[in-house]
Amino acid sequence: MLDDPYENLDSKKLGFFHWKSLITTGMGVFTDGYDLSSIGIVLPLVLVSFGIKSLTGIESSLLAGSALIGAVVGALIFGILSNGGRKRFYGLDVTIMAVAAVLQIFAANPLELILIRTVLGVGVGADYVLSPMIMGEHANSRDRGKIIALGFGLLWGFGATVAAVVYLGLHGVVSDSILWRVVLAAGSIPAVAVIYLRRKMPETARYLGRIKGDKEGAAEVIQEISGKSVDPDTIVRDGNGLRYYLRKQWKVFLAASVLWFLFDMVAYSGILFGPSLIAGSLGLNSGDFQLLMEGLFVVPGGLIALSLIDRKGRKPLQIAGFVGMAAALVSFGMYKHLTGVLAIPAIALALYGSQNLFQQAGPGSVSASGMLGIELAPTKIRGTIQALTVASGRMGATVSTFIFPYLFGVYGESFAVYFLGSIALVASIVTLVGIPETARKGLEKSSNETMQGSEITQKAAEAGGGQ
Repeated sequence: MLDDPYENLDSKKLGFFHWKSLITTGMGVFTDGYDLSSIGIVLPLVLVSFGIKSLTGIESSLLAGSALIGAVVGALIFGILSNGGRKRFYGLDVTIMAVAAVLQIFAANPLELILIRTVLGVGVGADYVLSPMIMGEHANSRDRGKIIALGFGLLWGFGATVAAVVYLGLHGVVSDSILWRVVLAAGSIPAVAVIYLRRKMPETARYLGRIKGDKEGAAEVIQEISGKSVDPDTIVRDGNGLRYYLRKQWKVFLAASVLWFLFDMVAYSGILFGPSLIAGSLGLNSGDFQLLMEGLFVVPGGLIALSLIDRKGRKPLQIAGFVGMAAALVSFGMYKHLTGVLAIPAIALALYGSQNLFQQAGPGSVSASGMLGIELAPTKIRGTIQALTVASGRMGATVSTFIFPYLFGVYGESFAVYFLGSIALVASIVTLVGIPETARKGLEKSSNETMQGSEITQKAAEAGGGQ
């Protein structure tokens, strides 16, 4: 059997190329975090500006969820396009986000803002497919977990934190009708900052070799990243297709998609309505609430994930995270239900915030960073599977924009968070039974990729015939 040419990438120590790639790819996710969380922070101002009184009505849900609907479309489109090159459309995603972010300034009514944010969501969905996949295919096996968790988990939280800082910095300085427009439009800045860097990134060796069949090109990229040369003849194109891998591994692909769907139902209920509905019940404004959540809970949770994700593994971290989320949400709901108006805000905040800590320490750094689609799907179909998992997550988030405010408005705060806690508990069980461990394995091993494609089989046959 021929040697694995990608072992040079898997064994390469973390270096300058990896960190540069992390910034280049991760800034898109930083922008995603800013764009998707900023609407939750300014949503009350947007509604007042347009004369809408209800935080739990259909207009509120559409404004909060329009970017997520667009993200479903963007993920599916760019997942298909990525089969024609990872780098080919890289940069277009953040260009879409940058242009749409600026256009939000000029929205004259709710419908226009909904349409603009839907377009913005297309760029977000594209970035969720392309960025983690490119970083994952370039990364080494020892540090791949922490690189993806940092670039596509924690940087999302940093983007959300910056959104809160921008809001608080401008609050009281400009009028509310200007404030929400500036906060939303500022999402264009980090997007523009990385367009040039993205166009200069090399195509991934795995795409060049396993999909395109460009042996020399793949060998050049491997040498550029690892500093070690490989024999181009060891690089073979994968002759298998989507049907072949689906027949073998459809259960894990389905589990990965379901897990992101369930996670985003819980997470985006808090992201989009925490700064308004939950914050209001705690006597906090949206900016302070967001800043407290990110600084006291999300960032520490992300640091926990970075320290454990490659040493302890993805699966135990995600199970513990989901169980912790469920416990925190149920505890928060029970405390608020039993104490009512006598609830001590600091205790309630700590209980609710704990679910953010467990979230980022577990599934927020695994499922929601796109890690499962990357590590469980073979190169030949990685773009397609990544698109399906991303789209599933965005659909879960979209569903939450309608279900959570409805439950909150009709049945009350405690019932709404009990519902979220039950979803988190179900997700922990799905993780336990449906997902294999992938930590510190090369992508070809973690995805059960068949390395003997049609070309390598032919080579073996020719070698045998010459003896």
